[in-house]
Amino acid sequence: MDLANIIQTIAIYAIPVLFAITVHEAAHGYVARHYGDNTAWMLGRVTLNPLKHIDPLGTILMPLFLYIATSGAFLFGYAKPVPVRFDRLRHPKRDMIWVALAGPASNLIQALFWGALLYVLLGLGVSEPFFLQMCKGGVLVNIVMFAFNLFPLPPLDGGRVLAGLLPRHAANALSRVEPYGFFIVMALVVTGIVSSLWMRPLMNATYGLLEVLLTPLKLLFS
Repeated sequence: MDLANIIQTIAIYAIPVLFAITVHEAAHGYVARHYGDNTAWMLGRVTLNPLKHIDPLGTILMPLFLYIATSGAFLFGYAKPVPVRFDRLRHPKRDMIWVALAGPASNLIQALFWGALLYVLLGLGVSEPFFLQMCKGGVLVNIVMFAFNLFPLPPLDGGRVLAGLLPRHAANALSRVEPYGFFIVMALVVTGIVSSLWMRPLMNATYGLLEVLLTPLKLLFS
């Protein structure tokens, strides 16, 4: 992979990635505040300023290294998680579900936005590949974040949702997995289990949903 391709790819994906992680983390903090925990708000994390959410290692260095090392075949990164005190929520077990879902929901909405922007640009006759590829990249990035974060294992958002839905005893047992959850998820990612059994099916379903939602816009500009 030559340097020109790397620079071009970074330029295309930079804005979608920054928005994806920034809005995702801010959404967690905003919904947590709505349900009674203002920890993230007091720390200035309910903001669209990406500098508040970027982790130098997880957001920049690790994805860049993996992209170069694997020629784009494998990519992973993370932002600084927004601090949430679930015990401060008005109804902790119920409200934690909405706090957890806020992040992936924001990515689904952003994927819809980038898809809509793509159809608008095409309908207006814009043929500049850079902008069209950025829109496609925005859809992809947000669908990946949506699907991956819903994987039902803590500390991912899907794990929080599952813990909120399970009976208290089972939820407590699941929560004890959290200190090891990151390493378990990484092992499942490396072995391809997450990709084949979770990511691909959910991403395909999400692409199908976006296609349905964007059909009126597609017909309008066709």
